[in-house]
Amino acid sequence: MGAAAIDLLYWRNVKQSGAVFSSVLLLLFSLTQFSVVSVGAYLALAALSATISFRIYKSVLQAVQKTDEGHPFKAYLEIEIALSQDQISKYADKILLYTNTCMKELRRLFLVQDLIDSLKFAVLMWLLTYVGALFNGLTLLILAVVSMFTMPVVYEKHQAQIDQYVGLIRTQVNSVVGKIQAKIPGAKRKEE
Repeated sequence: MGAAAIDLLYWRNVKQSGAVFSSVLLLLFSLTQFSVVSVGAYLALAALSATISFRIYKSVLQAVQKTDEGHPFKAYLEIEIALSQDQISKYADKILLYTNTCMKELRRLFLVQDLIDSLKFAVLMWLLTYVGALFNGLTLLILAVVSMFTMPVVYEKHQAQIDQYVGLIRTQVNSVVGKIQAKIPGAKRKEE
């Protein structure tokens, strides 16, 4: 699954990546104009129209050619799609683990277990107020999808230059954070 996603994002198969990218963008742009219910209903109607048309076409073709091929979707109808108890248990355990980890981290941040981490979180939330004022959620989602399909390829082609500039930025940020930690009493991290 992970390798298939990486191949998709790195455009290893251009047709497949283009189809996924354009269909996801089309869906997101549709959601900017119509409600989720309308988009879902239109997608279901389009899929149903295609399958009904194909079934009628195959039935007419069988009647004209006097063949006995059977139902065109028979192979798909026989596939077992039910989730097993083990799969449900595995996914529920993962969700429980992520939820508990998230709750512990939020408790740690909001109850200021580490002053620096809580201040970083506060700055992030403050910056997100400005992002929220500029963009809505769908716009951010569209930007995320476009970035997911473009950034890996750009990084792959210009890795040396990007790594050099990221290193410079990281050095500057660490320098500023070190200066701030030196000025604020009790802000130095404890050695673990």
